[in-house]
Amino acid sequence: MGEYVIKLPDVGEGVAEAELVEWQVKVGDFVREDAVLAAVMTDKATVEIPSPVDGEIVWLGAEIGDTVAIGSPIVRLKVAGEGNVGAGAKSSGGEAKATGATPTEATPAPSPQGGGGPASAPKADAKSVARPSAKVSAREDESATATESPSPLWGGARGGATAVGRGTAPVAAPRPEGEKPLASPAVRLRAKEAGVDLRQVRGSGPAGRILHEDIDASLARGPQLAKVSGLARNEAVEDIKIIGLRRKIAEKMALAKSRIPHITYVEEIDVTALEDLRAALNKEKRSGVERPKLTLLPFLMRAMVKAIADQPNINALFDDEGGVVHQHGGVHIGIAAQTPSGLVVPVVKHAEARDIWDCAAELNRLAEAARSGTATRDELSGSTITITSLGAMGGVATTPVINHPEVAILGVNKMMVRPIWDGTQFIPRKMMNLSSSFDHRVIDGWDAAVFIQRIKALVETPALIFVD
Repeated sequence: MGEYVIKLPDVGEGVAEAELVEWQVKVGDFVREDAVLAAVMTDKATVEIPSPVDGEIVWLGAEIGDTVAIGSPIVRLKVAGEGNVGAGAKSSGGEAKATGATPTEATPAPSPQGGGGPASAPKADAKSVARPSAKVSAREDESATATESPSPLWGGARGGATAVGRGTAPVAAPRPEGEKPLASPAVRLRAKEAGVDLRQVRGSGPAGRILHEDIDASLARGPQLAKVSGLARNEAVEDIKIIGLRRKIAEKMALAKSRIPHITYVEEIDVTALEDLRAALNKEKRSGVERPKLTLLPFLMRAMVKAIADQPNINALFDDEGGVVHQHGGVHIGIAAQTPSGLVVPVVKHAEARDIWDCAAELNRLAEAARSGTATRDELSGSTITITSLGAMGGVATTPVINHPEVAILGVNKMMVRPIWDGTQFIPRKMMNLSSSFDHRVIDGWDAAVFIQRIKALVETPALIFVD
């Protein structure tokens, strides 16, 4: 038997490290060639790491949420044959640290229980390679043990002793609804004088009779809910480690808000004519030509292309450390998309070279890739300006955060039918706000307003979008 070490492969051009976001194996598992071992994330793209050989997992080199350098060992397998580890190239100190073992403990051949330690200490080794989820489960089990055995509402033991663990909320009603509490006249008088509702006190005497000790326990606990109907305070605190895509989003948002002084410009747009045109184009059918369904976004993308032709400084990336604005000729529009894992921004490359149907088709393809988690790193990078839209959830106005290092982002708000005065009467019109943010270091408020007003003119007269 031999040992085979799997190192984190090159997961993309220029990528020096990646974050481990998922283990699909554990120590002791037997895996086949090409089976997925783990998933890592870089620049919002998730990459699966397969096994190149058959073997038994004996060591895992990182925990979920760790950042791993390209070329670092991440998995050890026990394989048939010699493997790929020569004499003297067993575990290093750093690898031992990842498993919780010392270098001298990691050197001997792993036992069938796994963990990379001597066969005589399988239990300690199993702990040393336990995954983070195992620690969470242990904490949850402790909590469950402390609360599994319900205690009497007011303590349940004579003398006011309580056994409710850390929580203080009632765990059950003291008696069935409508049942009269049993108590002596002296106890009832004392409860009345103390303002204690006997219906809410669980008796510890024979047949559930309420004693003076139960009154003491009730007073010690303080005022309670007037009626116990399954309601209880929840004082649980769950610690959730921020990893993977959520950590990338957090870093990106913090970077943008700390470096970019935003100016947000909100403008109202009449999209009635555009919606009529969109509906007509979607109904139109051409023999032998399959066209994607048009939404608002392809029209907005084409309007942006035309507006950028007049103001190319909007389509730029600002290197604030170098003090250089990189003004791009190609219009690469990022589309902020919500997925089950979080926010991603697939990019429609070279929108200036696409007609409205090509924009729609590419938009649909990228949206599906983002939702299914199959979008590549190239498809999620390279944008020069971004659109963010929540559709019907878009609200009346928003304050979009710029996708650093871009200098502008357009936010699409929800569409509403509103009465608009045309000079003689009120008429129903489909209205929508654009909430757009600009980097005020390189885009003046006047330039931002001119840009949005140009888009407004194109959208309100959509035929101009098609005029070259």
